[in-house]
Amino acid sequence: MTPDKNTPILVGCGDVTDLNTPIERGRSPYDIIAQAGKLALADAGGKGLAAAIDTVAMLRSYKDTSHRFETRLGGSSNPPKSIANRLGLNARRHVYTWNGGNMPQSLVNQFAEEIAGGGMRAAMIVGGEALRTQHGVERAGLPVSWQEDPGGTPELIGDPRRGWNEHEDRHNLRAAITQYPLYENAIRGKRGRTLGEHMQSMGRLMAHFARVAAANPLATRREGYSAERLTTVDADNRWIGFPYPRLMVSNAFIDQAAAYIMTSVGIAHELGIDASKWVYLHGCADGHDHWYTSERFDLTASPAMRAASRQALDMAGKTMADFRFLDIYSCFPSAVQIACQELGIAEDDPRGLTVTGGLVYFGGPGNSYVVLSICEMMRRLRASPGDFGLVTANGNWVTKHAYGVYSTTPYQGRWQRENPAALQAQLDALPTAPFTECANGEATIETYTVMHDKNGPAYSVLLGRLSATGERFIANTPADKALLQDLQDREGLGRAGVVRHADGLNTFHPA
Repeated sequence: MTPDKNTPILVGCGDVTDLNTPIERGRSPYDIIAQAGKLALADAGGKGLAAAIDTVAMLRSYKDTSHRFETRLGGSSNPPKSIANRLGLNARRHVYTWNGGNMPQSLVNQFAEEIAGGGMRAAMIVGGEALRTQHGVERAGLPVSWQEDPGGTPELIGDPRRGWNEHEDRHNLRAAITQYPLYENAIRGKRGRTLGEHMQSMGRLMAHFARVAAANPLATRREGYSAERLTTVDADNRWIGFPYPRLMVSNAFIDQAAAYIMTSVGIAHELGIDASKWVYLHGCADGHDHWYTSERFDLTASPAMRAASRQALDMAGKTMADFRFLDIYSCFPSAVQIACQELGIAEDDPRGLTVTGGLVYFGGPGNSYVVLSICEMMRRLRASPGDFGLVTANGNWVTKHAYGVYSTTPYQGRWQRENPAALQAQLDALPTAPFTECANGEATIETYTVMHDKNGPAYSVLLGRLSATGERFIANTPADKALLQDLQDREGLGRAGVVRHADGLNTFHPA
C-alpha cells in the first residue's frame, strides 16, 4: 500500500564531532551546528528541500540552561535563526526549546503531528555544543565573541520549569551529578547488593556502551574501557558523585552537533527525495514523572517510562522483541537500569542498548544527545531495510521522557498519535511520597551520595525517613571528611541517626 501523502518522515541527517580544530579559531556552536545542517541537506538530496523548510528548531544551549556553563563569549539573540541564516533557509518559524534531553524526540513527535495535519511542510531540527572551544578560549583569554543578533524572537517549546524546588536547592540537590547517584544507591539497596557488587555491575553495564563507542568514529571517548577500568578509582578516574567515578559520568565539554530533517511523503515525492532515504515514525509518546526527586514514591522506578513506552509500542503495533536496534538514554548508569526495567529488557540484551556508544562515551552535548542518536538510528535503519529501532530520551533526572519507533517500512493508514495530555493526567494522579521540609528526630537514610572535589569528599546529600512518621526528608550531614569517607566505605543505606532542622536546613547525624 502507498502511504498517505501527509505521512511524516525523516529524510536527512548529519552530525559532526570536532576534536581537533584549534580553539584559536573560536568556532561557535552556531558554526558547528550549521555544518551538521549542511550535511543533513546533502544527505537528503532532492531539489528544493532548503526552500521547502518552513521551520528551524534548535535544542537549548547549555549556556542558556545552567549557570555552570555561562560564558563571557555571548551568544545569539535568536539561535535557530542564526542557524537558518548560515544555511540560507528562509523559514517562517524559528523554535528554541526549553531544557531537557527528552526534547529532540519530543520535537519529532510534535512536528510529526503538525506535518500529518498539513500545518508544516518541512522542518530542520538541530542541536549541539562548542563547550570544548568555549572552555579553551576562556582559559586562554582569547579575544573571541559569539555575540550576534539575527533579528526576531524565537518561539519557545517545552516545559520552562527547572528540575528542582527551593528546598532541594538549599540542600545542594540541583544538578544531575547529585541527583542520579541518589537513584543509583536506591537501586543498589532494592537489589540487595553490597557496594562492591553493585560497582562491578555498573562497570559491566557501561563497558558495553564503551565498546560501541570505540568502534564509532564520531565518539569522543574511543578507548573501549573495560569493566575493570571503569570501576578502578584512581587519579584518572576519581570520584565525582559517589558511586560514580569520572569514567561513568558524561563529559559536556565537547564540540559536537547534529541535524535531521522532517517532511511528508507527498512533499518528499515533489522534491524528488529518494525513498531509500525515508525513515518513518511508527510510534511515539511523551510523559513525565512527578517533577521533583523528593516527590517520587519509588526512586527505583519510572511510571512515566513504563506508560509512555507502552503507548509508543502500541501505536506502532510492536513489542520489545520486534526491535533490532535500541538506543537507551544513558547519561548515568541509573538511567539505563531504570529504563531496562520499565521496558522489560535485560541490561545485557544481546542486541545492545546503544547505536552510538551512549552519552558517557559517544558524547553528551547538553540537551542535544538524542539529535545524534536519531541520526545514527536513521543510518542503521537505512542499511537494514524493514527492521525497527527504538529511541528513548530522558530530560532532567529520570523526569521527562519521549519515545520514537522508527523503520524504513512505510507507515500504513492515517498518521495520528494519542493526545499526550491524557497520559499525563494519569501520571499526575499517581501518589507522591509523604514529605516534610522540617525534619526532627530519629531517622534512617533512604538513599544518599557523597560529592567530591579534587581534594576528596566535600559534602553529602541524602534522602531519609523519619522513624516516627515515615515521612521523607532531604538533609546534609556535617561536612566532616572522615564522616563522608565512612559513608562510602561502609553501608549508608538504612543507617540510623538523628536529624535536626535549623534555618531552613536539615542536618543528619549518623549514629
